[in-house]
Amino acid sequence: MNYQGLSVDQAPPISIPFRFFLSAPIFGIIAGLLILSGSVDELISRYSPLTIAITHAVAIGVLSLTMFGALFQMLPVLAGVSIPKQSLFAKISHSSIIVGLLLMLAGFLSSSKLLLPASLLLGIGFMSTILPMLYAFRKVINITASVRAMITSLIFALLITLMGMHLLASHGLGNFSASHMLFANIHSVWAIFGFAGPLIIGVAFHILPMFYVAPRFKRFCKQKVVWLITFGLILWLILNIALPSYSWIAKAWVAMFFWAFSTTVFLKMRSRRRPTSDVTVYYWISASIFMTLGTFAWVFDDLFDEQYIVLVSILIGGGFIFSIVQGMLYKIVPFLAWFHLNARGYMSIPTLHDMVDRRVAKWQFFLYIFSLIGFIFSFLLPTILPLFALSFMVSMALLEYNLIKIALLYARISKTKPDFDMSAFA
Repeated sequence: MNYQGLSVDQAPPISIPFRFFLSAPIFGIIAGLLILSGSVDELISRYSPLTIAITHAVAIGVLSLTMFGALFQMLPVLAGVSIPKQSLFAKISHSSIIVGLLLMLAGFLSSSKLLLPASLLLGIGFMSTILPMLYAFRKVINITASVRAMITSLIFALLITLMGMHLLASHGLGNFSASHMLFANIHSVWAIFGFAGPLIIGVAFHILPMFYVAPRFKRFCKQKVVWLITFGLILWLILNIALPSYSWIAKAWVAMFFWAFSTTVFLKMRSRRRPTSDVTVYYWISASIFMTLGTFAWVFDDLFDEQYIVLVSILIGGGFIFSIVQGMLYKIVPFLAWFHLNARGYMSIPTLHDMVDRRVAKWQFFLYIFSLIGFIFSFLLPTILPLFALSFMVSMALLEYNLIKIALLYARISKTKPDFDMSAFA
């Protein structure tokens, strides 16, 4: 494993990322229950209350919680800086997001009066992560490609948080401005390609060479791609406001660089110098395939019916972002358990592979991919939707099982006496 460029001595307490990681799959199960309770007719509309609830159960409850947990862990390690009062901000962020999201889901499904407090709590939760991290970046001396990608991601996260609070408050008040639909479109596109996309790209610069001994990314990819994507997203915004009929040009520009990144990931995973495969390799390869399909589909979505954008969301949000998030969880969580135990003087620690039940992980992967493909075909054959909703729920339950298994292993070993007394080095 390659630790070059990592400030491992800056790692935060393990409770901070674990808090976020262990909560995420639970909202995946909730999203599956919501899918199971609905009909295809409701789900084909991106603006139906049920679709909005499901989208945010996944986008906030699973993806954002996981990415925030990863940021709390990786910002000190990759950038070498400490987040001020990180334990306090992590607790505020985690609890506010969870309570706010539950209120949001209940608000869209029952009483819209809950949406105003949901907007406030979600805003507090997101800002409690975003602002301290952006503040911490002012101390960074060595601005690497990963650091630039993180800063870009957090700036977009700040913007989509403000837009999201406005949109949610509008639903709570029942008062929609003339630009509501435009705001909603910007919010969703920037969330995927501005927040999640650059963060994944920046993390990949370190994760692939570190965990898979894959070839390093070319200088152009590390230095230019995130800026070129940012330029495309700003151009897309300007064209949407001034010349909507030409917005496809900016979409094609953004899609081209994400397609190039996904192709690069696919090729690097195929040429990695560590030939062994595990479920995380499957996730990275499948994510690159889904992203290739999703980016091309997104460019042409304006030519088709409204339901087409829902299919694009499944390909990009579910197939690309969600797949990589799960692959990262299977690598990062056991690594953190091993690293923190090793730092405390424990030597007889299970390997990273042994911490994860690989048979369960493979079943979880296949059930997840099965459910994604099934959701797409459910638009053609609605009667099969419950089967794939159940498959999705089981896959999330298996993911949670593997994460809890690692956490319990860490807790059990922590209660025993270390092989070496490391207190003198604390």
